[in-house]
Amino acid sequence: MHPAVQLLRELIALPSVNPAFLAPNHPSAGEQRVAGFVAATAAQASLDIELQEVLPQRTNVLARLAPRGPITRRVILAPHLDTVGGDDPALFQPRVRHGRVYGRGACDTKGSIACMLTALASLARSASRPQQTEILFAALVDEENAQFGSRYFADSGFKADLAVVGEPTELRVVTAHKGDVWLRLIARGKAAHGARPDLGRNAVHLMARVVELLETRYAAELRRRRRHPVLGRGTINVGVIAGGSQPNIVPDRCTIDVDRRTLPGESEGSVRKEIRALLAAHKLQSSFASIRGGPCPALQTDVRLPLVRALLAVVRQTRPLGVDYFCDAAVLARGGIPSVVFGPGNIAQAHTVDEWIAIRQVEQGTALLLKFLQSLP
Repeated sequence: MHPAVQLLRELIALPSVNPAFLAPNHPSAGEQRVAGFVAATAAQASLDIELQEVLPQRTNVLARLAPRGPITRRVILAPHLDTVGGDDPALFQPRVRHGRVYGRGACDTKGSIACMLTALASLARSASRPQQTEILFAALVDEENAQFGSRYFADSGFKADLAVVGEPTELRVVTAHKGDVWLRLIARGKAAHGARPDLGRNAVHLMARVVELLETRYAAELRRRRRHPVLGRGTINVGVIAGGSQPNIVPDRCTIDVDRRTLPGESEGSVRKEIRALLAAHKLQSSFASIRGGPCPALQTDVRLPLVRALLAVVRQTRPLGVDYFCDAAVLARGGIPSVVFGPGNIAQAHTVDEWIAIRQVEQGTALLLKFLQSLP
């Protein structure tokens, strides 16, 4: 069995569900088990280990391969350690069949961990270690929730010439992805007895008009805007609604949670401004609250950067690629580190009950990353 595939199986068998998706003290919650295993595996490859405690019992694992000479550039390999939820123990039992590895995190994103760490370990054992490029493997916590791991790392002041962020891209180099603004809109009414609704003001009804406006007029306006060359257009989704307490009370409060996918140049502030203007034009009122732990901007990395061009050449990719989802790449880029996204697997399999990754992609991904690392001066 290919060493990256064997490593992937071992990673899947160590649950690392983001604590946001499980009850407190759940045995599958947290990244510490897999973080300890990754650190030990990297140490066996003679990499220099550093641990960053981001939150209690939640640690970024940094593993360095120093060059033979003075450091003139740095490259980061940055997958994330956490996975989405799963309460069925069978999810954490890796299964191999029909050329695939099944299990929670197989493609999102323990497949990237396995490829990146195997390639770096192979480079460390070879005679082709870079002369002037330091390579840092940075396995980060909390990507699936608030990106505390990548935010902590970016705020630490570490500088690099490129970060390759591990996500399932089918081994294509992604240079742009959409941003993500989560907003909570709050409509307030007036409570009254259900037998006399005329004495109250129904907040659910008020919010229903807001939802209709966002899902029709606002969504249509976004579709009419100019397309981004690789990201298309922004989108809006009303994902949660909550209001009222029982049938015989006119509800005095209703909330919705909105997901607005943004393009480069858009921000939470600009999104709030345009939604407020739309509501005002239709004589609707709502207060706003942010439900994100930090800004989640869109990513757009210059494809002309030398290291980006080098990775594109290794992958034999001639055109830039964008994706709809948000990931750690934009957080690192916001911290001053040019970033791209690359890894084995298809995003369509991420977060699914029968999550899987093709063994061939794990093997190819490891070979491509090793070739890229060997090309560094």
